[in-house]
Amino acid sequence: MTAAYWDAIPPIRFEGPGTDNPLAFRFYDKDRTVLGKPMADHLRVAVCYWHSFCWPGSDVFGPGTFARPWHQDGDTLAAAEAKLAAAFAFFEKLGQPFFCFHDVDVAPLGETLAEGRHALEHIAERMQAAMARTGTKLLWGTANLFSHPRYMAGAATNPDPDVFAFAAGQVRATLEVTHRLGGVNYVLWGGREGYETLLNTDLRREADQLGRFMAMVVEHKHKIGFPGTILIEPKPCEPTKHQYDHDAATVHAFLLKYGLEKEIRLNIEANHATLAGHAFEHEIAYAIANDLLGCCDINRGDPQNGWDTDQFPNDVAEATAVLTRIVSAGGFTTGGFNFDAKLRRQSIDPEDLFHAHIGGMDILARGLIAAERILTEGRLARFVADRYAGWDQGRGRAILAGGLSLAQLADEAMAENLKPAPRSGRQEYLENLLSHHV
Repeated sequence: MTAAYWDAIPPIRFEGPGTDNPLAFRFYDKDRTVLGKPMADHLRVAVCYWHSFCWPGSDVFGPGTFARPWHQDGDTLAAAEAKLAAAFAFFEKLGQPFFCFHDVDVAPLGETLAEGRHALEHIAERMQAAMARTGTKLLWGTANLFSHPRYMAGAATNPDPDVFAFAAGQVRATLEVTHRLGGVNYVLWGGREGYETLLNTDLRREADQLGRFMAMVVEHKHKIGFPGTILIEPKPCEPTKHQYDHDAATVHAFLLKYGLEKEIRLNIEANHATLAGHAFEHEIAYAIANDLLGCCDINRGDPQNGWDTDQFPNDVAEATAVLTRIVSAGGFTTGGFNFDAKLRRQSIDPEDLFHAHIGGMDILARGLIAAERILTEGRLARFVADRYAGWDQGRGRAILAGGLSLAQLADEAMAENLKPAPRSGRQEYLENLLSHHV
């Protein structure tokens, strides 16, 4: 059986910072209480199906290197069942609470929508039993609307309405299966919703198509009673030259234009943030400031490469900054941290996938523990509150309340002979404050 692939790996346990066991958690203690609730409930960690169990270790210069037994049977139901067994054997040993998948990760797509739906429902029945046996839950599902050649010019933004209709069929089936499996989110990543050249592109038309597609997904969510959150995942480029979901602010503007800002939130990915020229923390901060934060993909890029390298996280300072913001904003509701990350092509041993996830979960745990210290101490929050204190009283409050016109405000400033003095932003002090807790 393919589940035996992991037989030599023991269940992964918390052993504390002093352990030298590479197959144990040093900081991720799922039951540790942090700011009033267990660590596992703060982080809500998920393993992704696609990179972890589907990707064979190939790249554009060579074939796969992993040679896992379930890769040998091609895109068949038998291979999907073998992959399912291997995936849930891994979940049992790692002990994370959630997983995520695309439709084509778990079942053959088939030649027609009917074939694909039948295969997906066949696997979903077995997946439901595996979830009940292991206690692993579904963080989110999604449909792959970018790999098949039919989607080379996009799915919802395709110039052919038949492609739009086929994509609608995939999303309907996957959304309904996600609902059936108790998933708490559904993600829409616009893999090829963008353009390669403006010479053949009608921007207005494609935006309207995409807006209608998103509205249809939301309508169907309500029709079937799916209680989860619909998410869009921003990314600026790759595979297309320019993608319409460029970053959090761009998606926010899109949602506002099409009246979807109350229905859809964001799945922010660290590597996509850096591709857009932002820090991961910036995208998280923007989403929180605009009530759009839904979920996170926690994978990094390589600063020397300009593409999506999908590496496991290793930056405690970044994790601390992000978790401080998320926790201070009330934490995740339906969201969590999904490891949309893949092994390096030379990491071919069964234990390598465990090392990657153990390291990533420990990074998140260290970030959460440091965030607890920062929030409990309160100096950072007090500094920010004091910096803006003038807006909570007197003239500042009157300005925001609309009680002063431009002329009135100018007259006041002139009458009082205002001479505002600059105040230090104390950036270096605050950076030190953060680093002292890491």
